[in-house]
Amino acid sequence: MGLDDYVEGLKPDEEYERRKLAAEKSYAITDYLDAARASFEAVKQGDSLYGATAPSVFVGRSSYPNVSAGILSPVAEGGDADADADAADYATSGAWYEQGLGIDNVLQYRTGLLNSRRSADVNVEDVWDGFVGTQREVAIADRPVDVEIGLASTPDFDPDQYAQPTANAPSGPNASVDSADLTENPHVPRAVEKTLEDDDWRAQGAMTYLYEHGLDVYDVNRVLSVGALGRGDNRRLVPTRWSITAVDDTVGQYLRGQIRDAPSVDRVEVRMNEYMGNRYWVVLAPGSWEFELVEMKSPGSVWNPDPNGDIWMAAASEGYDGRTGYVEETAGAYYAARLGVLEHLADRGRQAKALVLREVSDDYWAPVGVWQVRESVRHAFSREAADAETLHGAVRDVADHLPVSMGDLRRKSTMVAGLQTGLSDWA
Repeated sequence: MGLDDYVEGLKPDEEYERRKLAAEKSYAITDYLDAARASFEAVKQGDSLYGATAPSVFVGRSSYPNVSAGILSPVAEGGDADADADAADYATSGAWYEQGLGIDNVLQYRTGLLNSRRSADVNVEDVWDGFVGTQREVAIADRPVDVEIGLASTPDFDPDQYAQPTANAPSGPNASVDSADLTENPHVPRAVEKTLEDDDWRAQGAMTYLYEHGLDVYDVNRVLSVGALGRGDNRRLVPTRWSITAVDDTVGQYLRGQIRDAPSVDRVEVRMNEYMGNRYWVVLAPGSWEFELVEMKSPGSVWNPDPNGDIWMAAASEGYDGRTGYVEETAGAYYAARLGVLEHLADRGRQAKALVLREVSDDYWAPVGVWQVRESVRHAFSREAADAETLHGAVRDVADHLPVSMGDLRRKSTMVAGLQTGLSDWA
């Protein structure tokens, strides 16, 4: 074998390509770390962090069932902790989309949150004291809560995680803690109190109850992640990444049940939305419930870092009765996109065949989380719909704007493959 043959068989080093991509596009993230470090030093008093206002929590998944339980709190510039209104801005929510935040803005919020954490067993049952109890109080409150945190270590700033982005959204510095105590009484919504008090209520039912009583999935996710839902001794801490998908999936299944016997939409509708270098086409067509998400990730994006590679495609779908297994290829994006579609259909009292096409361009240079998928699809329905004669015609029209051919779509998409076509579509 000659050298040329050997080299030709080598696959690109994706980690190297990610580092190169980050150096070209996202090196400024490290500036946020310097600001966060300086702000933290300004408010630290000995081994304690006073006046921290915690808007959210985080539960890690490493070493499960012994996980990292964390309280997230922003540290303001100038030495003062943020006011409640400002602290609330740091918590992931649909407001980020409505405010038009860009990738830089989101990363600044994320890197500005100190994760004060300690190891905890996931089997928390009805714990309301100690660090886990304080974390739970923070999570169930409907507004940021003031806490006093006793630090056991200096915050760890890891610039490598920003210089080498992955599919996980970047987070701020971490610090081990000895203690965390509330310095005010949290305000807890009545609906949350009801689910806490009823320890015979299965978690799935409690989640949909909270959603139906005005809590968005972001709020329900926090309550679930701290082990505040479910039957008695089955209550457990749920890693944040898992709880996000669990809530999207559970609420989605609930909404699918709401439209199960609803009449169908009566025409083909096409909507488009664009956010953070992601473009979404949402196509609804007459028929019984059916859903598919197709993703196309451009070369040079953080998930497909080789700038000279091919478009990376993934797809997942479900029929009228839904799915039984977890979606691997499109992961959490599937459940987030499906939720946005089902919310719209439930509001209209209709069902439909639904196809979501997502194009990830190289402008999406750093990951921010599946919330942007959820909000982009949700807000696509606030845009005026274009009509098409048939689902096939709608897909053909959309395909003219995609980085892949109609033939590529048919080879990857179950829904598109089932459409009547001509030879020209395989070009």
